[in-house]
Amino acid sequence: MVHSMTAFARCERAGAQGTLSWELRSVNHRYLEPHLRLPDAFRDLEGPVREALRQGLSRGKVECTLRYTEETSGRPLQVDRERAAQLIAAAQTVAGLIQQPAPLNPLEVLAWPGVLVADASDPQALNSAATELFAQALGELKSGRDREGAELARLINDRLDAMSDEVATLRTLVPHMLATQRQKILDRFADLQAELDPQRLEQELVLLAQKSDVAEELDRLSTHVTEVRRVLKAGGAAGRRLDFLMQELNREANTLGSKAFDPRSTQAAVNLKVLIEQMREQVQNIE
Repeated sequence: MVHSMTAFARCERAGAQGTLSWELRSVNHRYLEPHLRLPDAFRDLEGPVREALRQGLSRGKVECTLRYTEETSGRPLQVDRERAAQLIAAAQTVAGLIQQPAPLNPLEVLAWPGVLVADASDPQALNSAATELFAQALGELKSGRDREGAELARLINDRLDAMSDEVATLRTLVPHMLATQRQKILDRFADLQAELDPQRLEQELVLLAQKSDVAEELDRLSTHVTEVRRVLKAGGAAGRRLDFLMQELNREANTLGSKAFDPRSTQAAVNLKVLIEQMREQVQNIE
């Protein structure tokens, strides 16, 4: 199974100390590029989270955001005396620069971040809970990438079927198109009522047939289609391999178009290039 690089996952867990939530967003990228947004109290998780991403994913730009809402209801409040003293001293320093400063309101001091605190949470327990929750979120992200990858594989296989039909049809039409082109040349010279050397004319017709021979391109197209199917079935980190095969398919379709000598072969080359471009756009999403 191939995997998409685009997915989203969100997991939340409420506990006695507060509520933890992870949001993981994954989009296309040439390599694995994690971007972490962690509260200061959870900075120790950065290494384990990066390692988990490296073990679980091969490619994609992955944004990981951890949010923590501390639960304070029912827990005794405490004043951080040292921080409050620093705040009051700073306020008094500023008051000395003002002619008629307003009196310092104790409630304003308590409202300052970090002055009024609840009982300290257990950081080790919080880190452990956040790590477990991240593993759950990562599992959901991978499941989402798997589901989208299966859909991408289906879309690509549909276009491979259409390509195979185009190649088979063109392979059948080539002898008829060559015969038609040969007859057009003979008719043109007959209309000119020119005396022609039969041997020279046959040489020219053989040269035309050689220049218009697309059997090799059709064979390569069929081979590449088979290889794309094999890579899709094998699964894993197949994006780069598939991207290379799209380039090879496009190269053969271009050569086929340059050799076109009949409106039907020209249209077939255009149809093939459209199908290849559609597949190439889908392949950009595959890990």
